[in-house]
Amino acid sequence: MMQRKHMLTAAVGIILIAVGVAGGFKIHDVFFAPNRTYQGTIEQLAEPAPSGDISDARNTAVVRAAKKASPAVVGITTKVYDRDIFNRRVLVGEGVGSGIIFDKAGYIATNQHVVGNSKTVIVSLADGQSTEGTVVGRDEKTDLAVVKINVDNLPVAEFGDSDALQVGEPAIAIGNPLGLEFQGTVTAGVISSMNRTLGAEGQSMKLIQTDAAINPGNSGGALVDADGKVIGINSAKISKEGVEGLGFAIPINAARPILDALIKNGKVVRPYLGLYGLDQQMAARFGMKIDVEGIFVYKVVAGGPLDQADISRGDIILSINGTRVKDFTVLQNVLDSCQVGESVSITYMRGQSEQTATVVLQASPGNEEG
Repeated sequence: MMQRKHMLTAAVGIILIAVGVAGGFKIHDVFFAPNRTYQGTIEQLAEPAPSGDISDARNTAVVRAAKKASPAVVGITTKVYDRDIFNRRVLVGEGVGSGIIFDKAGYIATNQHVVGNSKTVIVSLADGQSTEGTVVGRDEKTDLAVVKINVDNLPVAEFGDSDALQVGEPAIAIGNPLGLEFQGTVTAGVISSMNRTLGAEGQSMKLIQTDAAINPGNSGGALVDADGKVIGINSAKISKEGVEGLGFAIPINAARPILDALIKNGKVVRPYLGLYGLDQQMAARFGMKIDVEGIFVYKVVAGGPLDQADISRGDIILSINGTRVKDFTVLQNVLDSCQVGESVSITYMRGQSEQTATVVLQASPGNEEG
């Protein structure tokens, strides 16, 4: 039988993004392999089909979960261009990440840093097909993006419930570590922790921590539970000498509304208050003292929600809809749970008295944070 050849030419370099965080850790994202061509067959890359019955000892939860979810995990290749000495646009290589088919219409979830600024990408399906995909939306704040392909009879991943996860339960990562040469790689571990924050600038989501191996190229791939349901989108790993087993995924419950918004609008429209302010910690850095926990209003955007509610410079926002906003993290989390056009009740301190105002949230200009 003739074998189908599978080839990949990848770009110079090792990591597309490396974001510094506390203690010198680095978050590794999209993989760039050296310029060389890999040759192999689809049959060699695929898992061999088992013959005969499999014993219960071999047919574990990990095996069943991988069989269920793997067909919906794809490779996503972005082309990298440069200019030659004659200022001509030339292809210098390809960056490779992963994605998850989550809709029969051909919608694929992945990371924003996987697709970058590309308008089109190459999607490599688990069955060996490759097709061009269109990036229909991206959201840098949550590091999520949606790609659309036009292929019939696609396998679709089933989403689970990331809010119901328990620390210690099995976690299986599926993706393309180090490029398409290792497409469909499965690694297993456990849910190590929930609600982790890496400290990357602008990050607003709490992440799932796992010790299942997540390597460059796994970004955008699936983290699934023992039932084969996707409970996270693999996003980052911490790489430091002597440190192993620190991988992170975006919880699928948090990702769902973002993915829906990207399909509908191509972006996420977020509400904002229209203020520049300081919390207690930030104020202390500038030699200021705020006597109560809250957000000191330094400047109000003209015509913005706070301006229209007559909240002004010098006021201190104490709570929104009854939730105490002691710092900007809490403030942003509250706003992320609201909708544009929604009315919220804000309690604030003016002088020595507490006052309350009803504020109608507006769309954040340019998707900037409030």
